[in-house]
Amino acid sequence: MRLAVLSDIHGNLEAYTAVLADVDQAGADNIALLGDIVGYGPDPEACVELTRELGLPSVMGNHELGMSKRAELAWFNPTARRSLEQNMGLLSQESLDWLAALPVYLVIGPCRLVHGAPPDSPRTYYFELEREEIIRRMGLIDEPLCLVGHSHELAMAHLPATGGLESLTLCQGMYELKSGDSYLINVGAVGQPRDGDNRAKYVIVDHEAGSLEVRYVRYDIQTTVDKIRRLGLPDFNANRLL
Repeated sequence: MRLAVLSDIHGNLEAYTAVLADVDQAGADNIALLGDIVGYGPDPEACVELTRELGLPSVMGNHELGMSKRAELAWFNPTARRSLEQNMGLLSQESLDWLAALPVYLVIGPCRLVHGAPPDSPRTYYFELEREEIIRRMGLIDEPLCLVGHSHELAMAHLPATGGLESLTLCQGMYELKSGDSYLINVGAVGQPRDGDNRAKYVIVDHEAGSLEVRYVRYDIQTTVDKIRRLGLPDFNANRLL
């Protein structure tokens, strides 16, 4: 099974549709989302509607958590909190209810999907995890692969069956997934990359073939930027895309 894993769409419909078209060309069998479908961007309702129309499984991101539990809003910085509150006004009640019901993790085949960090945290960042903490958390799950988002960057921790840990920064291309080993994979962001390259990012996992493919996708950034500014969302959100 070739599983395409997308994260952090953040209401960026142009990036989302471009990535979905690329997934189709790449020939993935299934698609799953790691949360933060909303927040920052101008089209949260359209992104939720598209996700539901396609029947794509998703987990709860920290932005969905902030919408469903208002006390969680205090966790966000002022710009992100303002964006989230404005996004809530752009969503239907049906979409808000759907987002609030998302699970904190999913298991699809050999893959555990969680927004922040294993076993089930929507808010813990990959870069916050020390070596020993990665090993400890991966020991809490049964799946050999755990895919996360949240940091908007690409990275991977490889845990050989013989012990130890190897940390890698990922870029576009193919990587080997060795049978019997475990991996914690940060898949990057579709809607708001923060790695110095503004193309949308996602990955395709093929456990049977023992491969991870990191894909970069160009999209119409200016259209998204214009929408953000027209709606009066924080200009920081637009500048970050550029």
